[in-house]
Amino acid sequence: MSSAMDLSARLFSAESFDDPHRFRGIVRTYTAGDVQRLQGSVVIRHTLAELGARRLWHLLNTEDYVAALGALTGNQAVQMVRAGLKAIYLSGWQVAADANTAGQMYPDQSLYPVDSVPAVVRKINAALVRADQIECAERSTGHDWFLPILADAEAGFGGPLNAFELTKAMIEAGAAGVHFEDQLASEKKCGHMGGKVLVPTGQFIRTLVAARLAADVMGVPTIIVARTDAQSAKLLTSDVDERDRPFLESSTRTAEGFYRLTGELDCAIARAIAYAPFADVLWCETSTPDLAGARRFAEEVHAKFPHKLLAYNCSPSFNWAKKLDPATIATFQVELGKMGYKFQFVTLAGFHALNFSMFELARNYAKRGMAAYSELQVAELAAEPGGYTATRHQREVGTGYFDQVAEVISAGQSATLALGESTEAQQF
Repeated sequence: MSSAMDLSARLFSAESFDDPHRFRGIVRTYTAGDVQRLQGSVVIRHTLAELGARRLWHLLNTEDYVAALGALTGNQAVQMVRAGLKAIYLSGWQVAADANTAGQMYPDQSLYPVDSVPAVVRKINAALVRADQIECAERSTGHDWFLPILADAEAGFGGPLNAFELTKAMIEAGAAGVHFEDQLASEKKCGHMGGKVLVPTGQFIRTLVAARLAADVMGVPTIIVARTDAQSAKLLTSDVDERDRPFLESSTRTAEGFYRLTGELDCAIARAIAYAPFADVLWCETSTPDLAGARRFAEEVHAKFPHKLLAYNCSPSFNWAKKLDPATIATFQVELGKMGYKFQFVTLAGFHALNFSMFELARNYAKRGMAAYSELQVAELAAEPGGYTATRHQREVGTGYFDQVAEVISAGQSATLALGESTEAQQF
C-alpha cells in the first residue's frame, strides 16, 4: 500500500502546509507527519468539498463581499443558483426547525441528531448535481451549479473529538466550510436567545484545532469559521483560562455552577483575537444590526491580524425596519464589506420565505380558490425572463433527463417517454 500512502502525502502537502496564500497566518499545533499517520493508506477524494472550499476562498478574497441566504431544501438552493447568488448558507436553526433526521420540530438548542446538517448538505448537493445534469443533457451551460456551502456545526455536539468527526461528516457531504461557536454544547442556544454559556477560550481553540485537523486528514482546504457569542452571553463554565478572568463579574456562581460574565463586546473582541490564528474567518454574533459595533470589532481584530476575514449574520431576528432607516438598510452590507466582513448571510431566509409564501397562498386560496392559485402561476410565468424555470415542474425535477436515459438504454426505441406527451409540454 506504499504507493497509496505516497499519494496521500502528496495530496495533503498540496492542499495544506505548502500553500502560504491559503493558510497565511494559520497556526497548526500538529505536524504533517501527524496528519499523514491519521489519513490511512487509501486516498478518498471529496470532490464537491474540495471544489467548494477553493471557490469560497477565492470569492472571499476577490469579492467586495459574498452575500448568501440560508437554504432549507435542495430546491431552495437551486433557485438561489438561478437567481445569481454565489454561495449558500446552511443554518442549524433551520435544520432544527424542519429538516433534521429525527423528523421533529426543535428550537435551536442542539436537540437534533448530529448527522442532521451533513444530511441536508448532501441533499442540497444532490439537488445541484441533478440541476447540472439536466442542463448538460439539454446542451445548456448557463449556470455553474456547484455553489459552495457554508454549514453550521453549532457548538460541536460535544468535545474536540466530536468536532473532529462532525467536520469529517460535513466534508464527506460536500460542505465547503463549517462554523463552530464558543458555547457549551450541552447548553447551546441560538445566538439570539438568552441563557448562553461559553466555554473557556482555550477549550474552544481545541475545537478549532480539531476541525482543522479533520480537514487536513480529509485532504480538503475547508474554510473554518470561528463564531463567538461573547457579546451577549452572560455565563462561563470555568475560570481556568486567564484570558477569560478580566470579564468575570465575580467569583459567585449560578445554581448550575457557572460563572457570570460582563465582558460584552470587549470580551468578544478578546476572544476573536485569540481564535484568529486557528480560523480562516471570524464571526461575532450580535444582538442588533449595529455598524458602529461592527466597525469597532473589525478595527481591533485587524490591528492584530490585518488580513483576517470576517463574517456577519444579517439576522432575521433583528427588526430591520424598526432599528434602521431605509437608506441605512440599503447600504448596510456595502459598509460591512468595506470593514472586511466578506461573508454576509441571512441565516433563516429559507424558513421565512417558505412560511410566508405558503401562508399568503393558503390565505388567498381559502378566500378565492383557484383564482388565487392562478395568480401564483401568472407570477411564476412572469419571472421566467429572469431565469425562473420551476413553472415547468416536470422538467425542473429531471423528467426530460430520465427520458434521455431511457432513450440511450433503448437505442432510441422507447415508447414510454414521459415528458413529450405530458400536460406540461402541451400547455406550457
